[in-house]
Amino acid sequence: MPRTAMPTIAQWTAGGSRIGVRGRAGRHTLFVRQDGPATGPPVTLVHGFPTSSHDWSPIVPLLAARGHRVTTLDLLGFGHSDKPRRHIYSLLEQADLVEDVWRGLGIGDTALVAHDYGVSVAQELLARGPGRITRMAWLNGGLYPDLHRPVRAQRLLHGPFGPLLAHAVTERGFRAAMRRILGRPVPDGDLHAMWESVRHDGGRLLAPRLLRYIDERRTHQARWIPALEGYAGPTLFLWGPADPISGAHVLARIRQRMPDATVTELAGPPTVGHYPQVEAPDEVAGHLVDFLGTP
Repeated sequence: MPRTAMPTIAQWTAGGSRIGVRGRAGRHTLFVRQDGPATGPPVTLVHGFPTSSHDWSPIVPLLAARGHRVTTLDLLGFGHSDKPRRHIYSLLEQADLVEDVWRGLGIGDTALVAHDYGVSVAQELLARGPGRITRMAWLNGGLYPDLHRPVRAQRLLHGPFGPLLAHAVTERGFRAAMRRILGRPVPDGDLHAMWESVRHDGGRLLAPRLLRYIDERRTHQARWIPALEGYAGPTLFLWGPADPISGAHVLARIRQRMPDATVTELAGPPTVGHYPQVEAPDEVAGHLVDFLGTP
């Protein structure tokens, strides 16, 4: 079965719009898409660092075709959303902005699917109001700060020389870094599109500011881990075990702490790495359709 291709960034953004939202640090404009029937049950997909909602582009059509109302957005500082240069980026504000998107679009209860950076936004949303999350699906991310293993590039960009090093980040370096965390090969065209979302409007220079999420995870773990483990709704962990950042080493704890959750390892062959929705979009979409159910 051929792998579903990702659209170009231009094709993806043409299907959405930029809307004004308010967070704790003021008003911003975010890129948002909605796909699928307006009356379908809502599902919200939250992307990871350093890319954008475009990561979900191969997944969205199948969910929409099955009757779900799919909301995707670029978080602040990512993709085609605002990228203020001197902003103090916060996962708490990102959760504020997601909630304001929901308010603006009239979304009440929703299923939530999160990856990487997005898992921390989702943990904050769960801590605030688990009752509005109908189902929760997690893809590779740092749910437990002590198990998170940032790659060398992240450690350097998060360090004191990060603002200087960010100027040296190139598409070639981005592709090389991505291939070190992927388990399955991804076409160069897809990696180029992902890079375009990073570099748009100077976004590559924001990495040191956005990487403060590593510290925030430690700061808020006393709230976020109980929110994760205490969530009573249906839960799916859809995981690439070959991921060196948050891979197989996280699954033992997930199984121990949340024995009632569904854990699906994308073991291949070949085994999936850090970006399941990009490496194995058809498998991921199939599992999500099964998990979300037929409207």
